Amino acid sequence: MNQAAVRADIVSIGEAMIEFNQVRPGEPEFLQGFGGDTSNMIIAAARQGARTAYVTRLGADVFGDRLLDLWRTEAVSTDAVTRDPHAPTGVYFVTHGAEGHAFSYLRAGSAASHMTPADLPEALIRGAKYLHVSAISQAISASACDTVFAAIAMARAAGVRVAYDSNLRLKLWPLARARAIINATVANCDLFLPSLEDAELFTGLTGRDAIMDGCLTAGAPVVVLKLGKEGALLGTPQGRTHVPGRVVDAVDATGAGDCFAGALLARLAGGDTMIDAVKYANAAAALTTTGFGAVAPIPRPAEVRAFMAAA
Repeated sequence: MNQAAVRADIVSIGEAMIEFNQVRPGEPEFLQGFGGDTSNMIIAAARQGARTAYVTRLGADVFGDRLLDLWRTEAVSTDAVTRDPHAPTGVYFVTHGAEGHAFSYLRAGSAASHMTPADLPEALIRGAKYLHVSAISQAISASACDTVFAAIAMARAAGVRVAYDSNLRLKLWPLARARAIINATVANCDLFLPSLEDAELFTGLTGRDAIMDGCLTAGAPVVVLKLGKEGALLGTPQGRTHVPGRVVDAVDATGAGDCFAGALLARLAGGDTMIDAVKYANAAAALTTTGFGAVAPIPRPAEVRAFMAAA
C-alpha cells in the first residue's frame, strides 16, 4: 500500500462480516447484507461525507469479494485491507422474536481474527483525525486485541483522537476479561461510546448517572452513552446533556449504534460541536432502524437533515 497517497479523516479497524437477516420472525427467509460493527460505522461515516479508510483482513473467498465491492461503492478506502488465503470471511445470522433480535455467529478462526500489529498502516493512522476501534475487535483473538492497542498507541503518539465503542459481546469472551480490556482502553481514548445495556454489564452499575460517573472516572474525557430509543447522554467532567430519542416506525435495530458512531465522527471531523454532532447522530441512528440490515438503511445527510427539520 502506498500509505502516503491515502489520507482519511476517519480510520477504523476491525472485522467485517456477511449478514443474513431474518425477514419475518419464525420464517426461514433471510436477506443477505453486510455487517461487523466497525465496517458499519465506517460506511455510515462515508455516507455522511467523511473521508474514510478501513483496516481488516478478509478471506480469499466470494464473501470477501462482496465486502470489497461494498466499500468501494461506498467510497471507503480499501488500501489497508488484506486477503488471507487460509482463513474465511466471517458470517452471522440475525433472528427476530418477541424479545428483540438475536445474533448467531460463524466467525471462529476468521481472517480478521488473524490480524497482527504488523498489519497496521502507520502513515494512514497517523494522518487521520479520528481512529475508531471496538471491543469486538479486541474480543475475536489475542492478536487482534494486540493490534487494537498498537493502533491506539500509534494514534495517540501522533495526536490523533481515539473513539472507542464497547460493543460488548459475551459470546466472544468472558465478562472478567471484557471488563479488564474495556477499562484499559477507556483510559486511553478521547471519546467513549458505550450503550446503556453494555455499560450496566461491564461497570456493574445501574442508572445513567452512576454509569456516566463510572465511565468518566475510568478516564474517558468525553462519554456518549447510547440509550436506544431514548436517545443519548453526553457527559464530560464539566457536565452532561440528554439528547432525547426520535420517534420512528422501527423494524430492525441492527447496526443502529454503529450508524450513530459513524455519523457522530463524520460530523465532528467536519467541524461540528460535540452537542450538534450528537443530535445529528441521534437522528441518523433512528432512521436506520426503519429498514432491515445493518448497512442498507443507513441514511445520507439530506434525509437526516429533513428528518431533523420536520421534528
